[in-house]
Amino acid sequence: MFNALEVVTTVVVGVMVGVEFSVAFVINPIFNALPEDSGQLGRAHGGRMLGAVMPVWYIGSLALVAIWAAAGRHHDSTGLVVTAGALLILSVIMSILLLVPINNRNKTWTPDNRPADWKEQMNRWDRWHYVRVAVIIAAFALLVAALA
Repeated sequence: MFNALEVVTTVVVGVMVGVEFSVAFVINPIFNALPEDSGQLGRAHGGRMLGAVMPVWYIGSLALVAIWAAAGRHHDSTGLVVTAGALLILSVIMSILLLVPINNRNKTWTPDNRPADWKEQMNRWDRWHYVRVAVIIAAFALLVAALA
């Protein structure tokens, strides 16, 4: 049962990493290359869609890592799992403090009501998102290492 927990947790976190990596390096660059209104509308729609799913995914991933750490507290790899959990906590804090406020504004914008600095705000979101992706990739790598 413990092995199943390790695998399920690693897969759930890994898929989350894949989604966030894709947003950073595939989806948003595609949106940025579209004509101005299309790209902004796409980002707003993506913000609404992923904004509804990702909080559950992040918290669920963190809960699975916490269960793994508690259930495996006597294993040699527990330090790796706990560190991965700390990184996931950091990613949640970053999300709440830095990314969600921008996303909440962006998902309500249309070409008629967006602020003049909307591109600057999207660039700020992108920069913070790159940092968050690096943090969750590190967490994922630690979980993979803990499997060994």
